Amino acid sequence: MNDCIFCKIINKEISANIIYEDDKTVAFLDNNPVNEGHTLVIPKKHFKNILEMDKEHLDAVFETVQRIAEVVKDGVNADGFNIKMNNFKAAGQVVFHAHVHIVPRFENDGYTLWQGKGISEEESSEVLAKIKEKL
Repeated sequence: MNDCIFCKIINKEISANIIYEDDKTVAFLDNNPVNEGHTLVIPKKHFKNILEMDKEHLDAVFETVQRIAEVVKDGVNADGFNIKMNNFKAAGQVVFHAHVHIVPRFENDGYTLWQGKGISEEESSEVLAKIKEKL
């Protein structure tokens, strides 16, 4: 993809603070981090989102996420971390090359997660039926 910033990082057309790279993945520091050590893990092959990824690359990305999350956590002395992946614009995806965020977390860092909504048993059953019919 000629205009994909992550493909340009993979092809070394633009620089990035690369933490790790193998034959299928690259992990690098986010340029607009939530917290110190915020890292992105991407497949070297271009996929727009998780639904386009083949099993080989999906497995490779999450193996790298698992490996690098611990390294990042320990490297910045974080208290924990979030693993996050935005898919499609409505979910906050900005760069349309599949990527997983490793966000180090620190006690009282001010980063908040979304709040859940209440749901009745009837609504829950209706949602369950809609989803299960697509299996």
